Amino acid sequence: MVEIKSVGVVGAGQMGNGIAHVFALAGYDVLLNDISQEALDRGLATITKNLERQASRGKISEEAKTEALARISTTLQLTDLGPTDLVIEAATEKEHVKEAIFDALLPHLKPSTILTSNTSSISITRLASRTDRPEKFMGFHFMNPVPVMQLVELIRGIATDQETYEACLKVVETLGKTASSAEDFPAFIVNRILMPMINEAVYTLYEGVGNVKSIDEAMKLGANHPMGPLELADFIGLDTCLAIMNVLHEGLADTKYRPCPLLTKYVEAGWLGRKTGRGFYDYRGDEPVPTR
Repeated sequence: MVEIKSVGVVGAGQMGNGIAHVFALAGYDVLLNDISQEALDRGLATITKNLERQASRGKISEEAKTEALARISTTLQLTDLGPTDLVIEAATEKEHVKEAIFDALLPHLKPSTILTSNTSSISITRLASRTDRPEKFMGFHFMNPVPVMQLVELIRGIATDQETYEACLKVVETLGKTASSAEDFPAFIVNRILMPMINEAVYTLYEGVGNVKSIDEAMKLGANHPMGPLELADFIGLDTCLAIMNVLHEGLADTKYRPCPLLTKYVEAGWLGRKTGRGFYDYRGDEPVPTR
């Protein structure tokens, strides 16, 4: 079995910096890549803030925080990730973007490097077929926020070999997280269930059954959900929710997965949730205010 000591992470955004955080804290050397220095600086700042929060709450020691930060390096050059033992692509949820990353990266990888994607919905078999190592390719789907959530979905493509799966399973264990094995169907397990619920909440808003506040309160108080579905959608990013619903709709050819037109409208307006300051809530003031 391949011994994994170094990890390359493509993308320093919400998911990528969280992945870098947990790997560094677990003792791996991490090389974090993005296309702009600004994105890398922002990602490192988030990692530092989150590690400091964990230290202040007594969840990790100051020494562990300092050592984790020292294990993270950054680069603007995708090719620098070539010597790492494991690469996790955590770019935007667009298939053509992921394919372009793999095309650029492949000539520089070691033959033994395991290549994975943090995709939350796209076919692992199809992504793997674009590479020179489909047997060493699999889905490595972390939940958001990565430092907090305990689950990691492991998704094998049709060609993924047992050695690769077991190596990734062992990595999940060293991170102190729990692995859930999913078959390579659109959106896998978590988002196959979660995203249609969010989409149905948007339909409930669209059809006037309830407003934003009443829908979220109903699910928090009536179903004991920690966050309302519209609040959760804003946290995830409405563009990501729409992308996953489109994958479900196209991949399963079932009208029950049709994205709500209101979700599409919000994305077209650039109201993507917390990251843009507006979604189903307006975050530009002291307190979030429902937009409907």
